[in-house]
Amino acid sequence: MSIFSYHLVKIPFSLAIKGLFINPINKKTKGLVHAEYMTAMTLGAPILSTSRFLIKQVAIFAQWENEQALENYLNEEKFGKILNKGWHVRLIFMREWGKINGFKIPELKAKLENPTSPVIAVTIARMKPFAIPRFLQWGRPVEKLIRDHSGTLLSLASIKFPNTVSTFSIWKTQEEMTNMVHGHSVMPKPKRHSDAMKERERKNFHFEFTTLRFKPISEFGLWNGQQNFISNLKNNQSD
Repeated sequence: MSIFSYHLVKIPFSLAIKGLFINPINKKTKGLVHAEYMTAMTLGAPILSTSRFLIKQVAIFAQWENEQALENYLNEEKFGKILNKGWHVRLIFMREWGKINGFKIPELKAKLENPTSPVIAVTIARMKPFAIPRFLQWGRPVEKLIRDHSGTLLSLASIKFPNTVSTFSIWKTQEEMTNMVHGHSVMPKPKRHSDAMKERERKNFHFEFTTLRFKPISEFGLWNGQQNFISNLKNNQSD
């Protein structure tokens, strides 16, 4: 069964600079469907600030033919062993909005055990260059909404130059996530996301865009000294 994985890891500066130009994950890796290698960013941070682009922190979002292919990569490949020192979560597909090249979206869709189960959302966009200023104008308020939302367990953004941007968020429940999307959160200015979506429909920021929703199945490692972001996962490494 096809699975997805999302990785966060801190790497040396020299390797991070090299990664800006050359993807360290070989496209021909056995069992790999597709991978996006990106530099982590702080949601909502000022555009021109050292806290915005976290050059030594990388985010990798990948799809694998099966879980064994991921295990083999983490344990046998050079960059996989580096990833294995960081944090990652393994995911199975639930829903997709929009389309983006590279990934092979499964026909089989997972379902949550109950309405209070956690969910994970990943967005990926290929930006229209001249739309970036307008995207930032509408996007940063949404970033702050997600970053500060009481329903998130972990949230961040990432970028791959010149034009790929992405967000990742773990939500306590699916209801809290969908309430945020539709502007029904019990948060200041709750319609920031829905207003930005209306602006995107009026005049698109991207030439490719997708939002993917996942059911987390296991979590491994630590990120910024924390583990077990999703405390009720049965297959957590710390068990």
